[in-house]
Amino acid sequence: MKRNTWHRIKTWRLAYPVMLSQFGQIMVATADSIMVGRVGTIPLAASTLANSIFLIVFVFGIGISYAVSPLVANADGEKNAQRISSLLKHAVYINAALGLVLTGIVLIFNFNLHWFDQDIRVEKSAISYMFIINMSLLPTMLFFAFKQFAEGLSSTKPAMIITLVTNALNIFLNYLLIYGKFGLPAMGLDGAGYATLIARVLMMAGIAWLVIANNPFRKYWKAIKWKRIQWETFNRILKIGVPSGMQMVFEVGAFAGAAVMAGWISPQAQAAHNIAINLASISYMVATGLAAATTVRVGNQLGRRDIQSLRTAGFTGIKMVIWIMLIAGVLLFAGKDLLPKLYVTDESVIQIASSLLIVAVFFQLSDGIQVIGLGALRGLEDVKIPTFITLIAYWVFGLPVGYLAGIVGPFGVDGIWYGLASGLTVSAILLIWRFNNVTKKLRKRVRLNA
Repeated sequence: MKRNTWHRIKTWRLAYPVMLSQFGQIMVATADSIMVGRVGTIPLAASTLANSIFLIVFVFGIGISYAVSPLVANADGEKNAQRISSLLKHAVYINAALGLVLTGIVLIFNFNLHWFDQDIRVEKSAISYMFIINMSLLPTMLFFAFKQFAEGLSSTKPAMIITLVTNALNIFLNYLLIYGKFGLPAMGLDGAGYATLIARVLMMAGIAWLVIANNPFRKYWKAIKWKRIQWETFNRILKIGVPSGMQMVFEVGAFAGAAVMAGWISPQAQAAHNIAINLASISYMVATGLAAATTVRVGNQLGRRDIQSLRTAGFTGIKMVIWIMLIAGVLLFAGKDLLPKLYVTDESVIQIASSLLIVAVFFQLSDGIQVIGLGALRGLEDVKIPTFITLIAYWVFGLPVGYLAGIVGPFGVDGIWYGLASGLTVSAILLIWRFNNVTKKLRKRVRLNA
């Protein structure tokens, strides 16, 4: 079997459960948007505002969790079971504390939505919904502590199964609580929030039970000495996790900023932005699954000091995501006029969303490549320069270009998306250059020390 083919198979076996898990999560968001959109344009715009702000805080916590997978993969490559147990313990501690802190931060935004100068009807609808989904932050952070640990051991199927089951439950609860079926009250947007909260609590309980009570994870859990704190392990997780979290904040923050700017134009533009982002996110979440597998593959090869296989694993992920995003772009273009009609009946919203999907077709490729680049570099434990790259890409190029083209200039919400596309392209180019450069130097260093 050719070396590259072997790497593709290995990456695919790791990636497809994460891809399905991520796909399931984005389909819940899609179902939320479609079901809420049937209630009205204002609730849909309110969910855009609330989720955009919530996600900025939420993804910082997820980014810190992402540090666990490459560290566990590295320890697994070295066959160091004691360090694997230590990483699990400290991941649980960090994520529990983060869940509480981040919940407090979201509350501050929740009660000060007037800062964002949105339509008053949108603001009022967003406040209670945002409060409800904020209660899901702590259980979700604990879920990610266990999930990233399992994925670091190249076990991606359990989290996939748990996520898909709870996602299906989430959609069913949406139906019951948004529209008030089977004697339940019709809660509209708040109903979607309660469905999300219940599903996330059950998701956390499922993955915790799996790691605590089942092989092959139980031995690592039983070996934990909870009172023995190793500050070096905390530091190692945070050294990768905080920059990874900031990378995600810079990216999601740019998209949240785009949502706020769309709200300055009109509730219809904001609702259309929600629809287009939601559809574009389907392929993006599939790409993040591939990125997670690339992180584990690169981290594992780093632990074995096999730099050539490490490079091959990284570039295999890039080649695979190019094909995925090209196919996704074709599907988006083919469905640009039909897909928005699944969400709303407002013709003005449908027309704006259709126009945005054309822009999305062009930034799909850059979006996929940049997320694989971040995943590969995270596997190398290289996070500081990539964090700076994301800051430049989104906040020097993406948002300013979007503001100039869409708010100052004549292009409206399309112009905001032109800015997002420019940021994604800059990020993709610089991150792949960084991976290639770092791994070439690493290969040379290993050869000299051999």
